Amino acid sequence: MILVNPEIEQYSSDLSGSLPVEIVKIYEQTIALHPHAHLMSSIIQGQYLSFLSKLLNPRYILEIGTFTGFSTLCLAEGLRKGGELHTIELREADSLTAVENFSFSSKREQIHLHTGNAKEIIPTLGIEWDLIFIDADKTGYIDYYEMVLPLLNKDGMIIADNVLFHGKVIDEEAKDKNSKAIKIFNQHVNKDKRTTQVIVPVRDGLMMIKKKNDESEV
Repeated sequence: MILVNPEIEQYSSDLSGSLPVEIVKIYEQTIALHPHAHLMSSIIQGQYLSFLSKLLNPRYILEIGTFTGFSTLCLAEGLRKGGELHTIELREADSLTAVENFSFSSKREQIHLHTGNAKEIIPTLGIEWDLIFIDADKTGYIDYYEMVLPLLNKDGMIIADNVLFHGKVIDEEAKDKNSKAIKIFNQHVNKDKRTTQVIVPVRDGLMMIKKKNDESEV
């Protein structure tokens, strides 16, 4: 299922703030060379992440799922001076590619790449996060969410990617493990009285999640 008309997406990207040339180059190289390039955020999604990060001006960013580093560098666009972005990638080959891509960034000294299991790495970091981006294995989303929510700054935000999962979230016939996991995750967050959220239909769907400041907030 095509969630957004490709021409509309291109139009939106063309009329949105541009990304630095070195970030766009990483996107283009991944599309050309990586056999699983479809896992990467789109250009308009990267523009959105960059814009949001600049609005929040976070000191500490956590990304679960680095891939080749395109979304990492988009998120780093708003990182404040002296801040840190920690990104975690399970696959060593993609980590090596990301390290090379980060080397061209002016933010490279602020980016810390961890290779391995995020569920094991996150508890060792000891940081209160301002912005968290979850874009890893879909069956692990609830575990990641429950792990990072207590570590989220009271004014911070969690962004979960792929929450529309190719439109399968509205397909009653979809039985694959990933679409089922995303459906369960979406319901889990929706029922969580600690947070409030909104789903934004950018590319494959982004869920923006923040803690409620008091019980009166809906």
